[in-house]
Amino acid sequence: MGNIKTVFKFGAHYLRRYWVRLCAGLLLGALFGLANASFIGAAKAITDRFQPAKPVSVGAAASTTEHQLDKVAPGLKARLANFKNRLNAAMDPWLPRVGEALDWRRILGALLFLPLLVTLRSSTDYGSSYCLGWVSERVINDMRIEVLHKFSTLSLDFFNRSKTGDLLTRINSDTAKLQNCLKSGAAEIVKESVSIIGVIAMLAWLNWHLTVFALVFLPACLVPLAVLGRKARRAAKASVKAEILQSSQLVELISSIRVIKAYSLEGQQVNRYTKLARELVRHGMKGVQAREMINPLLEVVSMLGVGALILYIFKTQTSIGDFVGFLYGVMALFISVRKLAKVHIMFKQASVGVERLAEIMREEPSVKEPSSPKILTGFRSEIRFDNVSFGYVPDRLVLQDFNLAIPRGMQVGVAGASGSGKSTLVNLLFRFYDPAQGAISIDGVPLREMSFGSLRGLMALVSQEIVVFDQTVAENIALGKPTATRAEIETAAREANAHEFIVRLPQGYDTLVGERGATLSGGQRQRISIARAFVRNAPILVLDEATASLDSAAEAEVQRAIDHLAEHRTVISVAHRLSTLAKCDRVVVLSHGKIVESGTFEELLRQGNAFAAMAARQGIVAGGNL
Repeated sequence: MGNIKTVFKFGAHYLRRYWVRLCAGLLLGALFGLANASFIGAAKAITDRFQPAKPVSVGAAASTTEHQLDKVAPGLKARLANFKNRLNAAMDPWLPRVGEALDWRRILGALLFLPLLVTLRSSTDYGSSYCLGWVSERVINDMRIEVLHKFSTLSLDFFNRSKTGDLLTRINSDTAKLQNCLKSGAAEIVKESVSIIGVIAMLAWLNWHLTVFALVFLPACLVPLAVLGRKARRAAKASVKAEILQSSQLVELISSIRVIKAYSLEGQQVNRYTKLARELVRHGMKGVQAREMINPLLEVVSMLGVGALILYIFKTQTSIGDFVGFLYGVMALFISVRKLAKVHIMFKQASVGVERLAEIMREEPSVKEPSSPKILTGFRSEIRFDNVSFGYVPDRLVLQDFNLAIPRGMQVGVAGASGSGKSTLVNLLFRFYDPAQGAISIDGVPLREMSFGSLRGLMALVSQEIVVFDQTVAENIALGKPTATRAEIETAAREANAHEFIVRLPQGYDTLVGERGATLSGGQRQRISIARAFVRNAPILVLDEATASLDSAAEAEVQRAIDHLAEHRTVISVAHRLSTLAKCDRVVVLSHGKIVESGTFEELLRQGNAFAAMAARQGIVAGGNL
């Protein structure tokens, strides 16, 4: 019950939106259960018709059950007998009986009695399953969208410590298991629970002594159910771990296929994947064992109960009608118990995924937007770093007491060895992270007090990591400004020296570029990202190793576009290729998170210190041609 409660408690928020269909599905499920239980009475009624009618008075017609009930519930006997007599009187003209002539009504009743019951049972079953399936499809769709939205609100540190396979498993596999519970499990819980209650009520109507005797065997079903439920949950946890590793390795294999082929690592990677796949199969089979072992165990218990019940029936000399009805009822009872047992295992397995989804929904971003953010409509004076210290790991600082002021309109280059903190400046400026100490401000307003939209709307980023989405060229450029018109998109492409190659594509601006821009060269992808920055028309331009991954020819084309983009803007240019910093008004050199040199490009070369040494390794000397 605890796992069922966990699943429905998590899903309640989503289920409320579709409460009409949900209630309809549950109501139809309850009607199915009652229709299922009615077959006991139908079986008894048909069996009784194989014996000649025995006219009796109301008092004489009272069954053993009614005499027994009269002892414990005075007054119930007469009402029960009256109801049964009225029901029999209504049915008698429509059902054939031994020794009585057949007429058209009895022929029609014989042909349609069971089909009508089956139609009622089947239609309510279909209606319940359809309504709950309709609800579950929409609930899981809403849930996946909300999980994805939750991912989008979390800070970069969450993604840095998470595995891609784990995130994919949460949004796909975990929600799929929950969907199965809501679609099949919820329907089965209602239908089979009502069936059990209805069957027990019908059996008690026939003979409450026999009913009590039969119910003695029900607790025996709970022991294997509890044991196998725990086993299924353990298997589900282990299976999720294996699935995460397998998904992560698959993502890694696909994203690194170029290197894998270059080093002929296909066999090694397939072997790694095969090993994880076998582990997943092993844990999956443990879950199958726990789920499928329910049937044989419950069947053995139920047949022991039926055997004992037959002996008891013979001993008490129960009538043939009661015997057939009771035997059918007991079998129906254990079938419903068996179905509920499978649902129990299903919810045990799904509860693992629900806990993981709940864990994600509880996750909070480390960088939060203020409750009453300040909105900047433009950039007027300066960007300032005041005594900023930061480290991705608390005891290892990347920046220490960092100070830098960048006036509006200045182009600042940032140089330094790998790990000196260059890209960290970009991360902090976009507020992907918050400083551990100190503050960063724009026009005197601390970044912590600004809305994300206001802050990032002032900046355009062109980075070494060229991100092009599997959309058209025009759509990729318009990501810089979603409201951009086609004319603005084409103007931005011309400014980025990208228009000529775009119009030569098969569908021009409407050409799909493929996943990660696979149909374009590196230089073409970078010029599209520069066009994206042009159409954004932001006053602050941030270049993070924008040409580092390009060859010399592509670099020259892209650099011309960047130089044009940088005109009349405040520029922060992080570069490993120092030649790209030659036109900067000021260059700062970082070492271990601190500024160790600052000046113009030529001044730093002439000083002969750290910057000059780095430049010399790239063939750049003071007074030389770049």
